[in-house]
Amino acid sequence: MKSDVEELMPRLLPVETCDTGEDFNLNEPPRNPQEYLRQVQLEASLCPDVVVAKIDPKKLRKKQSVNVSLTGCQAAPQGFSPSLKWQRQQVSNFSEIRQSISKHRQHWSGHALDDNVLMPKQDAEEQWKKFCLGENVYLNSPPIDPGAEDRGLDYVKVGFPPFLSIVSRLNQATISAVLEYLINWFEEREFVPQLGRWLYALLACLEKPLLPEAHSLIRQLARRSSEVRANLESQEDERLSPLNLMICLVASQENLSFDNHIYIYIYIYFFFT
Repeated sequence: MKSDVEELMPRLLPVETCDTGEDFNLNEPPRNPQEYLRQVQLEASLCPDVVVAKIDPKKLRKKQSVNVSLTGCQAAPQGFSPSLKWQRQQVSNFSEIRQSISKHRQHWSGHALDDNVLMPKQDAEEQWKKFCLGENVYLNSPPIDPGAEDRGLDYVKVGFPPFLSIVSRLNQATISAVLEYLINWFEEREFVPQLGRWLYALLACLEKPLLPEAHSLIRQLARRSSEVRANLESQEDERLSPLNLMICLVASQENLSFDNHIYIYIYIYFFFT
C-alpha cells in the first residue's frame, strides 16, 4: 500500500505488506486468508490514483428522464382527472396558504378559544377523531343538514372546523399524530367533508423538510384517495374534486420546494394520468 493512502486509511489489522515481486495469480482463488489479503493489496496497488470517466454529453441529453414512484396509486378513470390549469391553481393557492400560516402562526395562536373547545392530548387518538369529525360521523349517525354548522349547532356533534386559532396551537409532533389518526380512519371509511377540511389544514401546517414519517403518511393518503376515486361511479360525485385535491397536494408536498414548479407539475401529471 502506498504511504499517502495509508495516512488516509490507517491499518486496523496487522497484515503483512504485500511484496509486489511475489508471483501471485489473481485469476486463481486464494488458498488461505493471508494469501487472500495479499491479493487484495496487490490489486489495490495496481489501481491508478485518479480515474476519469469518459462520458459522451450527447448520449446523456438523449436519455434524460424524470422517475416518479407511484407505488400503490391507482390511475384516474377516464374523465375523472382535473385539468393541468386546475392543478397549477391548487398548488399556487396551497403555497400561499402555507406561507400565510407560517407567517401568522404566533398571531393566531394568541387568540382565545371558546369555552367549548377542549383540545385532546396528543396521544388521544379516538378523542381527536371525535374532535375533528364530530360525534355524528365518528359514531356513524344519520347525515345531518348541510347548513347545520351555519346555524351554530353544537360543534361537538358536527366536528370542530380547523380554525387558525386551533391549528396554530399544534406543534409538528401533534400535527403528524393527528394526520396519522385521520388517515388511518380514512383507510376504513368513506371520505367526508370534515375529513377533507382537516387534512387540507394539517398538510398546510406541515413544515419542510418533511420527516420520513410524514412522507409515508401523505403517500398513504394519496393511495387511499386514488383508491376511493377509482371506485366513484359518476363524475358528478361531490367527492371527486376533494379527492383530486388531496392527490394534488400530496404531489406538491413530495417535492423539495414550491419554487420548483416544473417538477411539481410533472409529478402531478403522473398522478392524474
